[in-house]
Amino acid sequence: MMRAAVIDTPGTVSVTTVADPAPGPRDVVVEVAAVGICGTDIHILDGDFEPTPYPIVPGHEFAGTIAAVGAEVIEVAEGERVAVDPSLFCGECHFCAIGRGNLCERWNAIGVTKPGACAEYVTVPVANCYRLPDGVSLAHAALIEPLSCAVHGFDLLPGRVGEHYLVYGAGTMGLLMAQLARRAGAASVSVVDLNTDRLAVASKLGADRVATAADEFDRPQGWEVVIDCTGAVPAIEDGLRRVRRGGSFQVFGVAAAEAAASFSPFRVYNDEITIVGSMAVLHSFGRAVELLATGAIDPATMISHSFGLDDYTRALDAFRAGTGRKLQIIPGS
Repeated sequence: MMRAAVIDTPGTVSVTTVADPAPGPRDVVVEVAAVGICGTDIHILDGDFEPTPYPIVPGHEFAGTIAAVGAEVIEVAEGERVAVDPSLFCGECHFCAIGRGNLCERWNAIGVTKPGACAEYVTVPVANCYRLPDGVSLAHAALIEPLSCAVHGFDLLPGRVGEHYLVYGAGTMGLLMAQLARRAGAASVSVVDLNTDRLAVASKLGADRVATAADEFDRPQGWEVVIDCTGAVPAIEDGLRRVRRGGSFQVFGVAAAEAAASFSPFRVYNDEITIVGSMAVLHSFGRAVELLATGAIDPATMISHSFGLDDYTRALDAFRAGTGRKLQIIPGS
């Protein structure tokens, strides 16, 4: 038996013992070294994520060491260090057939619809494992999953160098997007957040300007790229007004399913504004591994708090309170 955090029903979570995982023929068992807490975990706990079956072991941002391999696994071996893409696409539906597996009609994910990594061990498909380069710590490697989401977001943006970026939100995803914008050749990166402590971190990580409201910036012509990483309707509505003519607005943060935002259709038409969504991971995990290994982001600054598995509920409370930046669970501590 092993210890794991289990969301038994919406609103009910406990740390308990569950059966040890066993690998199928093309699976491996990973001893979890670190797993990040994400807003998706909160949605699962609150019962807002419709595909989730209960009970469920959460945790989809993780890295660890391979502890066992299935009978048909030859690609990796016990003892190797890996980060794991949690995405589980069916490979058969319309969207998988056109290369857009993140929109899969039978979409599943480790830690969302299948047992996750807030546990001592987790079973994963070998195809989802990515070896870690030397020098990348397992705790830092748990950031690869959110980084791969950010990489996918950039895949959907114009990708022109020398443009000005405005990012709403200085949480984990906003900080990742701001760092990637700098790496991608932005002329400037401005960040808006109501939390001044997070703004100080954004400045440390390379943002040119930070403020609690975009009105504090002197840029009446607007920004070529505006990215919302909050999912908050007021931020989305404000951000849409800040896009320069011919620019792009990305809905990256997760809003409530029933949320609705107001905007000017005429302005979208007349100014040729592109509005694009970005959902999860798609063909981006391996590149995120490389970006982390080559210093595209500062993982030590990104990770602010670590908790033991027994402190999972306390970590969730800290996340809800907006404490720190990336919070991680260390199951073996």
